[in-house]
Amino acid sequence: MRRGTFVRWGVPIAAAAVIGAAIGAGPVIAAVSGDPVLPERSAEQLLADAVAATSKEGGIPPMSGTVQQTASLGLPALPQTGAVSPLSLLSGSHEVKVWYGAADKLRVAMPTQLNETNLIVNGGQAWYWDSATNTATKLTVKQGTGGPAAHATPLPQETELTPQQLAERLLAAADEHTAVRVINTAEVAGRPVYQLVLAPKDESSLVQEIRIALDGETYVPLQVQVYAKGSAEPAYQIGFTQVTFTPPAAENFTFTPPAGAKVEERTLGLNADDAATAEERAEHAREVAGDLKVVGEGWTAVAVVPFSPSDLTAAQQSAKPEDGGERFGGQGGDPAALVDNVLKSATPVSGTWGSGRLIRTKLVTALLTDDGRLLVGAVTPEEITKAAGVK
Repeated sequence: MRRGTFVRWGVPIAAAAVIGAAIGAGPVIAAVSGDPVLPERSAEQLLADAVAATSKEGGIPPMSGTVQQTASLGLPALPQTGAVSPLSLLSGSHEVKVWYGAADKLRVAMPTQLNETNLIVNGGQAWYWDSATNTATKLTVKQGTGGPAAHATPLPQETELTPQQLAERLLAAADEHTAVRVINTAEVAGRPVYQLVLAPKDESSLVQEIRIALDGETYVPLQVQVYAKGSAEPAYQIGFTQVTFTPPAAENFTFTPPAGAKVEERTLGLNADDAATAEERAEHAREVAGDLKVVGEGWTAVAVVPFSPSDLTAAQQSAKPEDGGERFGGQGGDPAALVDNVLKSATPVSGTWGSGRLIRTKLVTALLTDDGRLLVGAVTPEEITKAAGVK
């Protein structure tokens, strides 16, 4: 499969960003029937169909549905915050309801155990409603600061947790190290789908395969499942449990603050403080990229960067409020508690390369060395300690 074919396939960023930053409970299970329900397609034909469908004017068709994300990575117990946050997505299951009318008509409802948040975008007007704090925030997008796609929502833009976003990234990374096949007998959310199955050729990878389900009619990604070796159930999955490709009713995109609610106003755009923060992050990213070393390639590549537990805590802390977490009523969790729990589960290891602490999940192995390096890869412990010896 040509790499260019993968890279060209995508979905409108405005829709993916709004849906993606919100994901939140329950497994997504594909029901497989015994007989083919869709015409046979090769991987190349299927991707060509997907490119054609998503390149049409309007991109993703109007739709609504429920997305569920489930992670069972084998991590130690994580801090419980009662809210959907980057930390909470690492374990358990979460749910979000989505209505998509067009690039400027979006609604995302994020239920928690006792409360709910809603993000409503309707043309040039947007609201963020948090029932826990009884606060409605009217959002105004500042023009000339990167366009509506860049600032349509206060939620984190870098989160790639929708079927669309995750599928695009996984497909773009597929190369000669990957075996690809197509299954045409599956269903997701009651709809026939094609499943693109990507499997690493190298036995040292912890990943058994990744299944990307494309709707048989619209070619919209409906589900992504990641299987670890030796597991019958996905270690990570995200997808629709219910989906309808019809225009949502207009009232889904209207919002009036309830009586007694606290009403606030915020402008989204690059002011001086935002610009300074963005530049600081860009500089940090450049520094990390300059220090990054990659050992191996493909599915068994191991990233090596200078790192320490204090760096990990600082990185988690810096990611909390600015991108729309606590600033809009969310709860990001306690990064220090997560770091402490993970490090307590680490196994002391040593070799000719030195000594350190090994952390293994179903899909990822990490090695924090005593000489100040962090090695991370979807590889076996043997492979990552081998990488630690490469200077």
